[in-house]
Amino acid sequence: MRSTTQFPWEPVTDRLRAAGCVFAAEEAALLAEVWEIRGPAQTEALIRRRIAGEPLEQVLGWAAFLGLRVRLGSGVFVPRRRTEYLALRAIARSFETPGAQILDLCTGSGAIALAVREHVPDARLIATDSDALALEWARQNLGTDVPLYLGDLYSALPPSLLGTFDVIVANAPYVPTDSIAGMPAEARDFEPTTALDGGSDGLVIHRRILADAARWLRPGGSLLIEISAAQLGTLREAFAAAGLRPHASHDPAREATVLEGTLPGEGSAR
Repeated sequence: MRSTTQFPWEPVTDRLRAAGCVFAAEEAALLAEVWEIRGPAQTEALIRRRIAGEPLEQVLGWAAFLGLRVRLGSGVFVPRRRTEYLALRAIARSFETPGAQILDLCTGSGAIALAVREHVPDARLIATDSDALALEWARQNLGTDVPLYLGDLYSALPPSLLGTFDVIVANAPYVPTDSIAGMPAEARDFEPTTALDGGSDGLVIHRRILADAARWLRPGGSLLIEISAAQLGTLREAFAAAGLRPHASHDPAREATVLEGTLPGEGSAR
């Protein structure tokens, strides 16, 4: 194994900084790990990809998420740090019911499901996504013990699962269509638009999730969705209209907002 003392720290850091990488030194340290394992030629290829604007996580082949490394690749949505809060809320809800059945809608590369499984080993997880490439990475992260379904939201699921979920968690796209052009280039140019575009007000997919949530939840079960703070009022009303009792929470450290809705019935007071 090569020593990282031979890694060209300053030149790489300078190249990353010149390309606009805000955390150039930290990124260089991660690339030094790659150099130590793969050698100079392969690492140089990764450095060039990063300088061209590709997200660091896609370049490295993994994203950090609640202390885990979630494997992913080019063309796949990168899990955000803010979404760790959504995963933590899902973990907390899962603890309330032994052997809870959890549905991870819009799972992407499987970050939330992976975190829930890590912290709630007895949870029964099921995940869906409409992106076949993302589900390939989810399979690598989750193995064969988590059923994965390819399709549009609930339509991917067998009818036998109706009314069986204690928790439904969804990190669905919530960027308004007109705002995508103003996003950082590494997201706008390298992540699938379908993982970003939430329609005219950012909540089109959320309304579709809400429309059928009560049919898939057990009485007392909860739906958890990540949104922006500015969308909270509108979506809170939509939760209530869908028959779910809404509760919002915010993590200032991660700048994350989660809206939860509980289906009235058995266990809903827990």
